[in-house]
Amino acid sequence: MQRSIAYFISPHGFGHAARASAVMGAVHELDPQVRFEIFTTISPRFFQESLSGPFSCHSFFTDIGLVQKSAFEEDLSETVRKLDNFLPFNPLLIENLSEKLKNQKCLLVICDIAAIGIAAAKRAEIPSMLVENFTWDWIYEGYKESNPRINRHISYLRRIFNKADVHIQAEPVCRRGAPDITVSPVSRKGMRPRAETRERLGIPVDSKIILISTGGVPEEYHFAEKLKQKKDTFFIVAGFGKSFEKSENLICLPQHSGFYHPDIVSASDAVVGKAGYSTLAEVFHAGIPFGYISRPDFREAEILARFIDNRMTGFEIGEEEFRTGDWIVHIHDLFKKTGCCKRIENGANQVAALIKEQFIPS
Repeated sequence: MQRSIAYFISPHGFGHAARASAVMGAVHELDPQVRFEIFTTISPRFFQESLSGPFSCHSFFTDIGLVQKSAFEEDLSETVRKLDNFLPFNPLLIENLSEKLKNQKCLLVICDIAAIGIAAAKRAEIPSMLVENFTWDWIYEGYKESNPRINRHISYLRRIFNKADVHIQAEPVCRRGAPDITVSPVSRKGMRPRAETRERLGIPVDSKIILISTGGVPEEYHFAEKLKQKKDTFFIVAGFGKSFEKSENLICLPQHSGFYHPDIVSASDAVVGKAGYSTLAEVFHAGIPFGYISRPDFREAEILARFIDNRMTGFEIGEEEFRTGDWIVHIHDLFKKTGCCKRIENGANQVAALIKEQFIPS
């Protein structure tokens, strides 16, 4: 019997695609024959790097999310303008999507956190599953006073999200609800041993490494020369530049570098970067310190920061301190942070087990 599952993924950054890939990879471990039909505008190369089982990518604009000016600043006016054009969903579009899902004989439609997948699943009479640590209606609530036009989109999206047949919340959870299950942080698993990744990067096995990451959103790094002055530490800057570049103790990796991001995290001694979901989850499961940059204007930020402070080790770095590179003088304090989080089961395994039990026939 054909085992197909549709996955609708928000293209806001790479965090949702990374979390979805973690779940798909865990499902493939349980049943290598499951085929995923992936709906998103995230490049297929991202999933090719993450998945070993069968899948197809359908280039489809699933979600607005938040329009970003930079890795740390959103454009609310442009977000609302695009939401006005995108919502409510076009009935003909939902009808066409539902027919496609039925033609692909999908057993289940999973959404992270693209609500259009839930609407299409309902029209097709196929079970739907929502996997989230926040939903867009909750995020948009933080902007309803500064831009009241967003209120109608909050109400509309909330109605759609509430129609999911199965609701899974992944720690750190932003708005506690009544989900069917709450799972631990969901993270992609590494593929290569720590020593092998370091060898491929040309870094001695006993050297200190800090990974710098802003979650896939392009960012200017004006502190490169300051990094080179810390000759006792190697710095890997992820998602920067167009090709692999190594200059002294500084390595710049483009988005598609041939190095799998979870492997780089596992090979590092600490991570400095934006406190986004996927980076947090990967650092959490790697058990290394996190020098995190929060986004005080983003509603999720406080919850993620609290989780890092209570369940992980590291410290907060101010946005301006990060941009100027003033944080670099404190890197040895980051290395001194010990007693990282107690290893627990990856939430991806918990989600996959539920999918296997409830939706995949034996």
